[in-house]
Amino acid sequence: MQKREFVYQARAGRVVFGPGSLQHLEREVLELNSERALILCSPEQKETGEAVAARLGKRAAAVFDRAIMHVPLELAKEARELARELHADCAIAVGGGSTIGLGKAIALDSDLPILAVPTTYAGSEMTPIYGITDAGLKKTGTDLRVLPRTVIYDPNLTISLPVGLSVTSGINAIAHAAEALYSRDANPITSLLAEEGIAALARALPAIVADPEDVEARSDALYGGWLCGTVLGSVGMALHHKLCHTLGGSFNLPHAQTHTIVLPHALAYNRQAAPEAMHRIARALGSGDAALGIFELAKHCGAPLALKDVGMSVGDVPKAADIASSNPYWNPRPIEREALLALLQDAFEGAAPRTTAGSTCQAAIRVCPKR
Repeated sequence: MQKREFVYQARAGRVVFGPGSLQHLEREVLELNSERALILCSPEQKETGEAVAARLGKRAAAVFDRAIMHVPLELAKEARELARELHADCAIAVGGGSTIGLGKAIALDSDLPILAVPTTYAGSEMTPIYGITDAGLKKTGTDLRVLPRTVIYDPNLTISLPVGLSVTSGINAIAHAAEALYSRDANPITSLLAEEGIAALARALPAIVADPEDVEARSDALYGGWLCGTVLGSVGMALHHKLCHTLGGSFNLPHAQTHTIVLPHALAYNRQAAPEAMHRIARALGSGDAALGIFELAKHCGAPLALKDVGMSVGDVPKAADIASSNPYWNPRPIEREALLALLQDAFEGAAPRTTAGSTCQAAIRVCPKR
């Protein structure tokens, strides 16, 4: 029997999952011993934020509907001050990673508990990781104070998420689990969760493309996002996340689309250094190769494949390579600036991820029938 030595740190949190579970919102606010909730959302989700406030009635202090990507420091300070002025005793973050990130920024500087209501598959609600952008640089950190106390997963709230965003949000979640499998903190528990999360999303995303109102597929995607976020909250990040934090924070590229484009190239970069992780990723995708499987999943689902198509200019490619290689995260393969530049150039152009000698340039993906 193989000897196993590892450390697994569970992150405490309450999860309420299932279609229609938003009906339990007031009960969950009271479970936090809270009476006045500040509702956070993005401008695009103002209607949803106001509906949540209406559901809470007198327990809603206000709606702050200005959450944006990468959590600018100035906006975080403004939201914190509003919470103090309103004597809010909890914050409800309704939306995706941008809104939940704003909630985390508030919690980082206060004792305000966060209740998250995700409407995407990003998984940020399950991690103690925060990111704040200041002077064009995105700074990330880990602090248990920012971990939401309660998460309500209601698949019905994701039906209105456009198909394109559903796909990129889902592949963003897959990125969390993929890197968890080759993290230096990986352990048998997180690896099981990671593979199951990838498999759930690989099943769900093609089904959502085929029928955006398929609640069962939406539930599968939200379940996968939960698992992928959970593993990201338990292990460290590597090259892929460093690149995406650089591209998002320094060049203001859209978060989920950037993760979708970069992931196959980051996996190709690490292919030889993490063979067991790549095997598990490929198995979860139903593919012969992890990197090519992700690329084909994104292509099949109509996701963007090139950084040049989401706002990056060719002159930014060497700058991004310089930033990402100057202060790298731990990675199974050493960070080499020229290899990183080639990776980013491939991602910029939308080329298929690089293969090794003898490997195929085609990867079959599994598109499961509706259950």
